[in-house]
Amino acid sequence: MRTRFAPSPTGPLHLGHAYSAILADDMARKNGGEFLLRIEDIDQSRCRQHWEKQLYDDLKWLGLHWPNPVMRQSSRLPAYATAIEQLNELGILYTCTCHRRDIKNAMSAPQEGVSQTGPDGLIYPGTCRHSKHPQKNNAAIRLDVTKAFDHLKINVLDFTETGPDHMGTHHMSAIEFATTIGDFILARRDMGTSYHLSVVVDDADQEISDVIRGEDLFEATFIHVLLQKLLNLPTPRYHHHRLIRDDSGKRLAKRDDARAISKYRADGKTPDDIKAMIGITAL
Repeated sequence: MRTRFAPSPTGPLHLGHAYSAILADDMARKNGGEFLLRIEDIDQSRCRQHWEKQLYDDLKWLGLHWPNPVMRQSSRLPAYATAIEQLNELGILYTCTCHRRDIKNAMSAPQEGVSQTGPDGLIYPGTCRHSKHPQKNNAAIRLDVTKAFDHLKINVLDFTETGPDHMGTHHMSAIEFATTIGDFILARRDMGTSYHLSVVVDDADQEISDVIRGEDLFEATFIHVLLQKLLNLPTPRYHHHRLIRDDSGKRLAKRDDARAISKYRADGKTPDDIKAMIGITAL
């Protein structure tokens, strides 16, 4: 078994991060496996070196250990470019010059009962689907999901979930994927990749057997499974855990400095105090 924790150094780690990292570490140790740390820093406009240093300090303070060197996404752009080229050769990509405002305007009269958002944000209406690769300047790259399913000659995706709230095998049909997720972005403008593409390539290269992460990414798992099949990569087991929330029930965010691990450390809390606060128990 090999698990990982993959934070972005864009702010302080909070209690939710601690919960996810400790679960991943515990699962690996209890099964005689290995826990890895990966730095998701593809968005260089938001990532900061001091946040990265602090997350190392916070995780070590919590008692977590990992092998070095740590994988950094910012050094792996060639790997992501190779994956995009593999997908391009299948004839299932297109470039997109739409901005968020354009997408909103195109969806200004939604059908009743049809969701406008999915795990990748606004469900893209297909405005640029006629475009062809190679990528234009200042354009994103999207995957044509209908062509992707046709290429795979399948009608349903599935994955295995080990988390307590979703345990079992989950399925999504091609039609459901097209209507609830849509043509998602593979490479963002001036970035050369996206979260979805990078996480799939990285998990495969690091031979991650079990992905432990928050339930807010549960639906996005179908995006990742589709990419794994298209790139002939293995699909790991997934474990989506509950989210840590504040007293009002709101999900914690990096801007919520009051719940930052560094703040608790400064206030004299111990790692055991943190575990008690987030309710760490047997998996």
